[in-house]
Amino acid sequence: MASASDVMLRTSDLARLGLVDDAAIDLADAALLLAAADHSANDTRATLDTARARLTGMALRLQRESAGLTTPRSRARALTELIAQAEEMTGDVQDYDNPRNADLLELLDRKLGLPVTLSILYVALARRVGWAADPLGLPGHVLVRIGHEPVAQLVDPFDGGRLLGTSGLNAVLTRVLGGSATLDADHLTALSNRATLVRLLSNQATRARRAGDVARALTLHERMTLIAPSFTGLWWERARLEQLTGALGAARNSLGAMLETTRDTAVRGRIRAALEALARSPS
Repeated sequence: MASASDVMLRTSDLARLGLVDDAAIDLADAALLLAAADHSANDTRATLDTARARLTGMALRLQRESAGLTTPRSRARALTELIAQAEEMTGDVQDYDNPRNADLLELLDRKLGLPVTLSILYVALARRVGWAADPLGLPGHVLVRIGHEPVAQLVDPFDGGRLLGTSGLNAVLTRVLGGSATLDADHLTALSNRATLVRLLSNQATRARRAGDVARALTLHERMTLIAPSFTGLWWERARLEQLTGALGAARNSLGAMLETTRDTAVRGRIRAALEALARSPS
């Protein structure tokens, strides 16, 4: 069982992510910290050190094996050869909803993950060798973009690191959005570092909520508000979950924090109405 000091340490690690500029966040290291929060306190530090060393080794190998490559396509191919082929890391198509797929520590061990988890690894390694790389958050899927438009290369980490042209991208959109899906500029908008980490956690929270595990969903929303305190909607969902668990004081605090993150008149009115309703609820 984790000691109080272990829990405080993990919380402070995540809270620090909420204080730094988005560009200063190392996606892989942040995802490792989020994963560590679900692992035994007895070996977390040792596990983190091992994982960090492995990522450093992978980045050094990528740098060595991609020397002289200058085009986004050749760089994307080198990234895929390292992660999907040499390391054999790909999407878990057999057990997609397994919570371990959203855990970067588990990905390094099991070699299976979700689109967002794999994308974090691809983007983080590419950035560590100085390449432009971003996760692209499609509805229901995440891709990776290497380089800048108009010559950027899209990669689908979940599909063995497949490099996508226009037809491949349309096929992905058809699969995740349905047969009538068409390419929209919004589909190719890069996710910020915080938005990527929130997507990693919200993926897990959604599954927990559907399974009726409100406590787990709340834990994940607490982490989301730690790393992305300015994301207004996260506080609303956290307050809703706190209310469901009977933590009315905590729900009021979350709504108060939400008030501080928005100037939208309609949203502020909704928050005040919720606060008034909580005030009338028995403690």
